[in-house]
Amino acid sequence: MKSIFFLSIFIICSFFSIAQNAIEVKVIEGKVIRLSNFKSKFVNARNVDVWLPENYNNQKKYAVLYMHDGQMLFDTSNAWNKQEWGIDEAMSDLFHQQKIKDCIVVGIWNDGKNRHIDYFPQKPFEALTKSEQDTMYLANRQNGNSVFSGKVQSDNYLKFLVTELKPFIDKKFATNKTPAATFIAGSSMGGLISIYALCEYPNIFGGAACLSTHWPGIFKADNPFPKAMQVYLKTHLPLAKKHKIYFDYGTLTLDAMYEPYQLEVDKIMAYKRYSSKNWITKKFEGENHSEIAWSKRVRIPLEFLLRK
Repeated sequence: MKSIFFLSIFIICSFFSIAQNAIEVKVIEGKVIRLSNFKSKFVNARNVDVWLPENYNNQKKYAVLYMHDGQMLFDTSNAWNKQEWGIDEAMSDLFHQQKIKDCIVVGIWNDGKNRHIDYFPQKPFEALTKSEQDTMYLANRQNGNSVFSGKVQSDNYLKFLVTELKPFIDKKFATNKTPAATFIAGSSMGGLISIYALCEYPNIFGGAACLSTHWPGIFKADNPFPKAMQVYLKTHLPLAKKHKIYFDYGTLTLDAMYEPYQLEVDKIMAYKRYSSKNWITKKFEGENHSEIAWSKRVRIPLEFLLRK
């Protein structure tokens, strides 16, 4: 009994310590609690921003939307390009119109230099030959910098989300823990890791929103990864009846690469018997690859996933 008592005290103190380090972030509506330097045994520590709607009530049970690139969601001062999604405005507008269920948003900051290896789907990558993997690891960005900072580790990133972050969020906040109320979303590489998360943990996530999904994986169209990802989706996409999936893409800048890949993925979605009830793919003519573009249309996937 004594050991159980001291273990309980330790857990409470640890929990309280993290809560005490929370920093309030100003938003248009609602409230953001920042969990600074959230530790993990799987990936590097990072900030996590939790948005609570206006009149958040501990007596309710809220759906949870997990979003990647958390520093780009609420506050331009945190964003490298001074752009944001405006998630607090979008969620609040939909709440006021009574179009979506009660929901909180958990914005997981990316790890900067390790963002690509955290978000790159690991199992499709490891399905490539050793030679193909080695060639991929040599890929550069348009500015000449290396794409990869190390070995792909998205399986560990997802373990962090599912086994460390989600249990903490479910304990600290008033959440509905079921897959039907748990969603994941992101753009570009964040879109890629979102569909991968849904496939790897279909009993955790009930839906995914993947905006401007970076299907090429790197910045060269002619590479073997997109095909490997398509093969993976064909065998790993979860049951259509229990999940919702949203895809979209623009036609300018980096988004101009995506349509051929998305059309192939759409064929797989149809093959897996997804229909308009649980799957949307949208093309946005004249839209580029930016937070400004995603902020214009984010209400569409939010309403699709969280519809009352």
